[in-house]
Parts: sequence; structure tokens; C-alpha cells
Amino acid sequence: MPSSLTVRTFRREDRDQLTDLVNSHVAAVVPGAGVSVNTVISSLERRPDEYVTDPWVAERVTLVVEHHRRIVAAAHLLRYRDDSEVGADYRDTGHLAWSVHLPTTDPADTPDAHTVSAAAAATDGAGSPDAHSTDAVMDSPPYDGSDRAAGLLMSASLAQLDRWRVRARLADGQLPAPGVYGVPEQWPHIRAALERAGFVHTGGTEILLLAPLHDLPDPGRAAPLPGLTAHRTLGAHGTRLTARLGSDELGYVELDTTLDRPERHARSGRTADLADFDVREDAHPELFPWLLGRARAWLALCGTDQLLTYVTPDETDDLAALTAVGFHELTRTARGWEHRPS
Repeated sequence: MPSSLTVRTFRREDRDQLTDLVNSHVAAVVPGAGVSVNTVISSLERRPDEYVTDPWVAERVTLVVEHHRRIVAAAHLLRYRDDSEVGADYRDTGHLAWSVHLPTTDPADTPDAHTVSAAAAATDGAGSPDAHSTDAVMDSPPYDGSDRAAGLLMSASLAQLDRWRVRARLADGQLPAPGVYGVPEQWPHIRAALERAGFVHTGGTEILLLAPLHDLPDPGRAAPLPGLTAHRTLGAHGTRLTARLGSDELGYVELDTTLDRPERHARSGRTADLADFDVREDAHPELFPWLLGRARAWLALCGTDQLLTYVTPDETDDLAALTAVGFHELTRTARGWEHRPS
């Protein structure tokens, strides 16, 4: 008897399998990272951390692909309102906020354009899926991690975006976990699925950097200038440590230590974010390493194991400064995808 792949809307009974699928993608990017079932389910309903853009969302749909009761692919879609309160870049757009699926184990299973078109035909007569009623089914060999599920998922997602009649169809890979957004290098199967479906990378690339806490400068290192002190205050993005010489501020770092709130994450990765930093151009060359040593001492008290930060490839000075104090490149991620079928 042939097996089948079925695409349908998410049901609450899918929550554990969906979380497992999300976490497998998260863990391939950030070591030790993982999110709880509660985090995944909550993110399907709203994203309070996206306090600017989330209120602009008019509709949310989550699709899953099932193979014999196993969730093998999923996507979360957003429709943004078409009114003056919505930012111009988001107004009347549909977003494939993220998509996940198991990678192929057999190149012969990769769907071609004909397969994707055939899957899209398993929709209503107008070519748009009624994701809330009729399931679309495609026969396949016994599931072995093939990309056929991705082809079915993409065609159903595009049909949903067509149904919304939005002016533009965009895509990203922002999962509800720190440091996981865009399409990271560790997801070639996701990039391939997007490109087969007609999405084009139109945005920039960001470099995700990570420093194990023990690789940051020694917190016991001497201050590079007599009278130099570090002052801890609340900054715009987290805890700010400012280097002061008398009343003169020479530089600062800001640390976000709220990434791994226990009610949101399945296991304690103890990850923090170097959310911002700046030092004066005429500052002592050892000022930034000294500040990072002070940051290491504070992060140790917070129970943090590793520190994330982000730069763009053209920020060569920042990249050099960060790698000199213990950061190394974790991944490069491609942000900004738009559907532009040929």
C-alpha cells in the first residue's frame, strides 16, 4: 500500500512533534539551544518581543506536513494589514515567517518544478488552498527524510499567500530562539526549498558570533589606565557596563541576559547577547578587552555559559575587535527573501 504525505493546518496535538522539529533546526545553529513546547505554541499566536511589527499582523496560519502521523515539515505564515498604521515595507504583505523540514537522504527524492506544480493542484479550483478544510495529499515512497514534504509545504504556503491576495510574498527563518533567523548556512535544505519555490535572496547577510564564557578576557586583568572604573546601569538593550575615567565615559557594552527565561526554553543553554558596544576612537587599545573581562565576571554571576553577537560582513573593524577577545564565527545567515518566480 503506498504511503502518503498530507498537508493541513496545525492542530494542538501536533505541538510536541513540531517542537522537536523546530529544536532540531535550532540546535544545528546555536550549540545547546532549544525551546519549550510553550514557547513554540505561544509564538504561533503572537510574538510580544516583536512589539513594533507583531501588532500589524492580521492573520496567522501554521501548516504541517504529516506522514503516517509523523510531522515532517511545517511553516508559519503571517498576513500584515493594509492600513496607514502599518510600516510601508510590511503593509499588505504576506510572510513565510519560517519553514522547517527534515533534509533529504536521497537526492532522487528532491522534487522538481513539476512535482511542486502537481502538489499545488491539490487545492481549490482557483488554485488557492483552503487550508482550513480540504487536506492536500501526495503519494510518496515510505518517508526517508525526503524533500518531497518541503515541495508540498511550499506549494501549500504559496497558495495560502495567493489566497490572501497580498502585494508581496516574503520569507525568513526566524524561529523563537536566540540567534536563529534568516536562512543560516546550516540549513542548505531550507535554502534549496525556498529557491525551488521561486524565492530569491534580496537582503543582506549577517555573521553570528559566539564566545564561550571562558574564552572572554580574564576578569582579573588590570585596568589599562590608572583610575579606570566600570559602572553597571540599565541600558536600552540590557545591562550596561560603562568604562569611566573620572567623569569621562570611554566606552560601554550592553548585555541581554534574558534570552533563556526558564518558562520559554526547554533546556538551559545559558546564552546571553552582546546587544551593543561602543568605545571611543581614541580609547586605549586594551579598553575593550578590559570591558569584556568585566562583562565576563557579571555573566558568570548570571550563570551564563556563552555570549552571542552579530555583525555584517562590511563591519570589518568590529569583526576584528570581537574575534580578538574570544568570539568566533558560528554561522552566516541570509536575511530577506522575496518570491520572484521566473
